[in-house]
Amino acid sequence: MNSLKALKSDLTKLSNKGKAKLLAGFFKTGPGQYGEGDVFIGVVVPDERMIAKKYCDLSLADTIKLLHSKEHEFRMAALFILIQRYSHDTLLERKKIVDIYLSNTKWINNWDLIDLSANKILGHAIFNKFFADINDKTLTRLASSDSLWERRIAIIATGAFIVEGQHKETFRIAKILLKDKHDLIHKAVGWMLREVGKRCGRDIEIKFLKQHHKTMPRTMLRYALEHFSEAEKEKYM
Repeated sequence: MNSLKALKSDLTKLSNKGKAKLLAGFFKTGPGQYGEGDVFIGVVVPDERMIAKKYCDLSLADTIKLLHSKEHEFRMAALFILIQRYSHDTLLERKKIVDIYLSNTKWINNWDLIDLSANKILGHAIFNKFFADINDKTLTRLASSDSLWERRIAIIATGAFIVEGQHKETFRIAKILLKDKHDLIHKAVGWMLREVGKRCGRDIEIKFLKQHHKTMPRTMLRYALEHFSEAEKEKYM
């Protein structure tokens, strides 16, 4: 069994102060910004994946400890490990992982952490109806949360439905979030609507846009329209 101490040591050896400074700025860690207080050590995602693969047999208890780290890259490594474990484990172990995910949203607290994990763990479990207590109501609760990150988890998790050619859950959560005030939610919803257009059919996305484009936040609409022609964008904007 690999140790938590060894994992942290290996990640730290891959750190880069210059990269850490750039990441801290990119992920808005300054006072009053959405990532305020987050700590970066400067490890790139391919190296994160490599370390997570090496330590994929880290115990769930130690993985939770890793997820509770102040360092952003440590939390990311924990999520990569959970994703790997979820994709290969038994249904019983998958339930433990989904419960860990839902119990630790406080630590899944930046958009990159959510975007790499929400659909692969929570969304996948809900789409496949693995567990009676983890269902569409779970997404409704998250979408209605005071937590910015839980709201983003809700809409990104619907990506698991989109890749299977299903759009209704994305539209349902998108409607809950149409009046959200935060730019990161606008971008996430617009992105998922765009993915509906790509994977489920542009006509399906257009139907939603015709109903809601006049009241949608402009950033949300711009993201949803990225694959449209300039003439079509002008029409909706």
